[in-house]
Amino acid sequence: MNVVAIVGSIRKESYNLKLAQYVQKKYQEHMDIEILSIRDLPHYDQDTELNPPQVVTEFKSKVANADAVLWVTPEYNYSIPGVLKNAIDWLSRVDKVMNRKPSWIMGATMGTLGTVRAQNHLRDILFCPGIGSPLLPGNEVYIGVVHEKMDEAGNLTHEPTITFIDMVVDNFINWYNQIS
Repeated sequence: MNVVAIVGSIRKESYNLKLAQYVQKKYQEHMDIEILSIRDLPHYDQDTELNPPQVVTEFKSKVANADAVLWVTPEYNYSIPGVLKNAIDWLSRVDKVMNRKPSWIMGATMGTLGTVRAQNHLRDILFCPGIGSPLLPGNEVYIGVVHEKMDEAGNLTHEPTITFIDMVVDNFINWYNQIS
């Protein structure tokens, strides 16, 4: 299975980027995960959506060619970061490359709730008509106090979290195989 991961943080030492890299490495026998950068995407602009910049065309093409999307989001002000919303806006227009493309969501934060609010908002966005991405219900990955569950190399060290992510990955692969 070919999966693209879209990380909602552009910070170089982002815990969410480290989480995406951890998942990419740990589950490489089960899926090929390419982490896409959203750092260089320009602001969505309806005036250019029919002839977007090359970086947008390449981004949308990679998403279109993937079997599924892994969204890894931090929580900013009780919601998703603006850079992530901008990337989604590009994906939702013209060719709507997310339509019927399966998604799953993870998120990590130093706070105790672990991106619960951001993921709720992201779910709402992924269900909108321009996106229409099915999500496996009941497999939410909210990693709170991530700084205590991850080492400096970006490896999760908290066994209950690792075991839960193992289960979610298995559930996602099984669900994807059923719906594809």
